[in-house]
Amino acid sequence: MKDLGKIMQQAQQMQGKMQEAQEKIESTEADGVSGAGLVKVRLRGKGELVSLSIDPSLMGDEPEILEDLIKAAHADARRRLDEAMEAAMKEATSGFGGMMPGFKMPF
Repeated sequence: MKDLGKIMQQAQQMQGKMQEAQEKIESTEADGVSGAGLVKVRLRGKGELVSLSIDPSLMGDEPEILEDLIKAAHADARRRLDEAMEAAMKEATSGFGGMMPGFKMPF
């Protein structure tokens, strides 16, 4: 029965760390860049577009080029944000791998 109490205590600790990680993820921001810095986007949390910056020199180009650069910058920011979120989750769950033998985290 002592093991069950220990497992419950570890589960409560994990829940607290998961909450902290979720809050960190929601406030994390990542920048994405394309076209050698001509287009920049900033994403927050789970992909919310916070800002978009377009170099004025692009305004005369064909709209398809600008659209492609925006998509590329967004994809770059999203990739960086995903990496930051993954690192936050690893940090939050470190030390809990031995909580229950055979138990795997769902992420």
